[in-house]
Amino acid sequence: MAQPRKLIHISHQTIRWGDMDAYEHVNNTIYFRYMEQARVEWLEAVGYRCNARQEAPVIVHADCSFLLPLSYPGIVEVRMFAGHPGRSSLVTFYELCRQGDDRLYAEGSAKIVWIDPASGKSVSLPEALRRLAAG
Repeated sequence: MAQPRKLIHISHQTIRWGDMDAYEHVNNTIYFRYMEQARVEWLEAVGYRCNARQEAPVIVHADCSFLLPLSYPGIVEVRMFAGHPGRSSLVTFYELCRQGDDRLYAEGSAKIVWIDPASGKSVSLPEALRRLAAG
C-alpha cells in the first residue's frame, strides 16, 4: 500500500544547457539536483537552514525513476510531497514534469533524517516541521 502524501512545495527550475549529457538530454545525476533544490527551498521557506553547527537534515536514502528525458531549453517543475513523519525522519517524494506539460518525466524520493552534527546521531524531528508535513 502506498504511503499517504501531502503536497508541500512546488519548485520551478531552469534547465541549463550544461545539464545535458552526450545524448542531448538532462544527465541522470541532475535530476537529484532538481529534487535537492526543491527540498532546500522548502526547508528554507519554513525556517530551516542547513548549518553544520546546528541540528539539521541529512539524506540517508534517495532514488529516482527516469520516465521521459528532459532536455534544454525548458523549465522543470518539481512537485514535492511529504510522507508521514517518523521520530527523526521524513520521507519526501518528488514528481518532475516540464512546465506546461502534464506528463511525468521522473519520480523519486529522499529520506531525510534530522541529526545533531556534534554527535552524528539522529534527534527528534522538530515539532513545527512535523506539523507542516503531517497537517
